[in-house]
Amino acid sequence: MFTQLSKSISDPAFLIAVFVGIAVFATLFTLIPSFAGNTLKTRMKSVAIERDELRAKQRARLAAETDKRRRGLREEQSTGMKHIVERLDLRRALADESTMTKLRLAGFRGQNPLTKFLFFRLVLPFVGFSLAAVYVFLLGGLPEQPTFVKLFVSILVAYAGFYAPVLYVSNRATKRKFSIQRAWPDALDLMLICVESGMSIEAAMRKVADEIGAQSVELAEEFVLTTAELSFLQERRQAYENLANRTGLESVKGVAQALIQAERYGTPIATALRVLANESREMRMNEAEKKAAALPPKLTVPMILFFLPVLFCVILGPAGIQISERGIFGDKNQSSSQ
Repeated sequence: MFTQLSKSISDPAFLIAVFVGIAVFATLFTLIPSFAGNTLKTRMKSVAIERDELRAKQRARLAAETDKRRRGLREEQSTGMKHIVERLDLRRALADESTMTKLRLAGFRGQNPLTKFLFFRLVLPFVGFSLAAVYVFLLGGLPEQPTFVKLFVSILVAYAGFYAPVLYVSNRATKRKFSIQRAWPDALDLMLICVESGMSIEAAMRKVADEIGAQSVELAEEFVLTTAELSFLQERRQAYENLANRTGLESVKGVAQALIQAERYGTPIATALRVLANESREMRMNEAEKKAAALPPKLTVPMILFFLPVLFCVILGPAGIQISERGIFGDKNQSSSQ
């Protein structure tokens, strides 16, 4: 069977037939698209339809998230929380300018977030102390410790509950600043294109807010709010300064100062935006390089703890096995032979 198969494969007529079949198939594969018509228009149409669908989905998601944020900002305050905060005068005791700044950097605006923040700073210490006391004294937690230690643990949990809202707001502000900083150079490039095409700064910000929402919802929200402030504030400078204060980023402050100077002295905005976009991109690259440079020191301890012991076992393991079998000087084999 194998002999006949090898003879048929080596037969010149069989090889010629195979090559002719391959050539016919390649010819048909090449000529069929030309008879099928121009598929470029069909492909471009399908790509355009898919692009419009993706854009519609992104805009719907952005609109839903923006509507959710607006409902969260405009929701009516809880009468119980508001009454407790006003009754105990917590605004004077726990709220200051730095607290308002932290809430603003975290994206919380208005009196409702401040009321909730003060209410939770009042309630969480009592809740934490009660839970810790129930666990320690009633459920038998820390049975070998004296009463003083148990009381100290309960007070420590209450202290953690008092500062838990502050940590939450700080973490939220950090994530928000990172999201805005990551999308800021691309937003400046889009704004530069819009301004150079002849659009006003309000229309440019509105257009950038629509396009940048898929990358950073927080930045799109800031542009929408700045556009609204430019429409109703008496001084446009105040709107730019509010944008810089709400973000807390040096790159945004630089752009705000450039826009203020451009409107005050009549200098072209496009040149300033181009320079600031390049600087923001370089700052983002420097941050990435700084993080990459900080990785080797962080990997030193894991490599020492996990990599070197395994390496020593692989290198010294066979030698240890041989020593255990033969002895240090091979005296085990000699003793066994004797």
